[in-house]
Amino acid sequence: NRLAEPGGITLDGVPIDLGTIDVPSYFLSTREDHIAPWKATFKGSRLLGGPVRFVLGGSGHIAGVINAADSGKYGFSTGTSGTTDAAAWLAEAQHEDGSWWPDWRRWLDQHGSGQVPARDPGAGPLEVIEAAPGRFVRARSAD
Repeated sequence: NRLAEPGGITLDGVPIDLGTIDVPSYFLSTREDHIAPWKATFKGSRLLGGPVRFVLGGSGHIAGVINAADSGKYGFSTGTSGTTDAAAWLAEAQHEDGSWWPDWRRWLDQHGSGQVPARDPGAGPLEVIEAAPGRFVRARSAD
């Protein structure tokens, strides 16, 4: 994976080094994810130069991510260990019941500058096609 190597990939003449990314990052992975295995994403999170909060949710690729804030399902783990070893991180991590979403909200509150008003989609340069949710939501498959 050349992206993991400082300067391993060059875009528009600029060598890419993930270690120079110094903004706070929130990494969410799920324990049973078969598409993005958590030990690999954990390793990737350690390539960044800024503070990283790695969160390991329960369940798989979809259920673990969309686990509603009030569901009480699955749980998640967080840790402050600076280790690059995923198993060592998990051994020291703290498990919490319920969804990871409230944790993310608290993290956002610490790193953001507050909420902004929602934009008006009709105020932009493009015309509104139709009222939400749109006919594609109501379309049914012929199967």
